[in-house]
Amino acid sequence: MPNTVKIIECPRDAMQGIKMFIPTEKKVKYIQSLLGCGFDTLDFGSFVSPKAIPQMVDTAEVLAQLDLSNTKSKLLAIIANVRGAQDAAKHEPIRYLGYPFSISENFQMRNTHKTIAQSIDTLQEILNIADACGKEVVTYISMGFGNPYGDPWNVEIVGEWTERLAQMGVKILSLSDTVGSSTPEVIDYLFSNLIPKYPEIEFGAHLHTTPSKWHEKVDAAYKAGCRRFDGAIQGFGGCPMAKDELTGNMPTEKMLSHFTAIKAESNVNWMVFEAAYNKATELFSAYH
Repeated sequence: MPNTVKIIECPRDAMQGIKMFIPTEKKVKYIQSLLGCGFDTLDFGSFVSPKAIPQMVDTAEVLAQLDLSNTKSKLLAIIANVRGAQDAAKHEPIRYLGYPFSISENFQMRNTHKTIAQSIDTLQEILNIADACGKEVVTYISMGFGNPYGDPWNVEIVGEWTERLAQMGVKILSLSDTVGSSTPEVIDYLFSNLIPKYPEIEFGAHLHTTPSKWHEKVDAAYKAGCRRFDGAIQGFGGCPMAKDELTGNMPTEKMLSHFTAIKAESNVNWMVFEAAYNKATELFSAYH
């Protein structure tokens, strides 16, 4: 396995659950600081119902104000339905459409008001839209490591859905630990079995975590062959649709330190990152 990792920084995930509205200009300044860090991708916003996620209502405005002339980072926007995909696809700078596909029926209903069967149909339409517009789709298997609702889950179910998504032509698939329920053993099992079986798919890890568990999760995913990791500076955020108390995102600075220690190249500029880290402290302390 090559020793280069892709870091996907997720300011959208960090901000979306904050109830107090963060002014557009403050979002722009923060995301602009992230664009210079060297992240592979920025999950910067979403085109979803403002009733569901009020914080992201200004994603198009934010995008219009970003200076993208000196960044190599690609932009990803989360969408939850066909209309969102159509809206996001209109914006040339957006490279990736991110679609959360849950293998928990309860969570799929909570997150997108669709059954799993309806969500598969939606994903197919999104794949078609992306293909027609020269975009790529990042599909997230949300609740990929279990769920708090008692819905059926095991590694075989994850494998079956991976097979179905591969048959649909999914090329980027991120296993999402939506409520922080994964263990190193399950992370290792899934990635070490799925990555060799589907060489045409780029697998990623979107791992939510408590502060004490981040290292064992990242380490297990990396050793099992994963080279695409989502994070958010200082672990801010989580999924507001998952449950009331948020499990935080994977802290980007912890991942970067780990990858530096094991000599895995992330292409992130530490000095620029430090400035962005300080901006994150300033922004999130003001609005949390």
